[in-house]
Amino acid sequence: MTDVEHSDGDDDEDERQGIPAGAKNYIRPQGVKALQDELRSLLRVERPKVVEVVSWAAGNGDRSENGDYLYGKKRLREIDRRIRFLTKRIESAVVVDPVRQTRRDQVFFGATVTYAYSDGKENTVTIVGVDEANLEQGLVSWVSPIARALMKAGEGDIVDLRTPGGRERIEIVAIRYG
Repeated sequence: MTDVEHSDGDDDEDERQGIPAGAKNYIRPQGVKALQDELRSLLRVERPKVVEVVSWAAGNGDRSENGDYLYGKKRLREIDRRIRFLTKRIESAVVVDPVRQTRRDQVFFGATVTYAYSDGKENTVTIVGVDEANLEQGLVSWVSPIARALMKAGEGDIVDLRTPGGRERIEIVAIRYG
């Protein structure tokens, strides 16, 4: 089977990963730029290097026991899968710039929200696209439970957050965009 004929069959699954069926792939400008940068790096830097190693290893004879060749082919498939994923994500992206949000008194995509638990502990998150989410940086996907709880609420509103431990009431302390 050639590389062209080889298919894992999981491309459709990968393409919609994390995005609810029928929903748009919202993303901030910096998020789509990061995807484009990764795609460019894979196409211009990483893939050519791996192709070079595979070509060199293929010239060394018996491919069945050639670790460089076998690993290189596996890595090439991973890179190609990621390239297809990134290409589809970029094509389906609906870029939303939070700076252009006109309704700044409510929580929408791109908002940075500070909220407080009933014990007074505060947390701040920014609502971003599925491909941008990074909890360590305070970036939560717009489809996450916390983002869904915060959406369309205003400063001073108290909303219910569904957690594995039950419902928690949180108060929105501040909303900002940009």
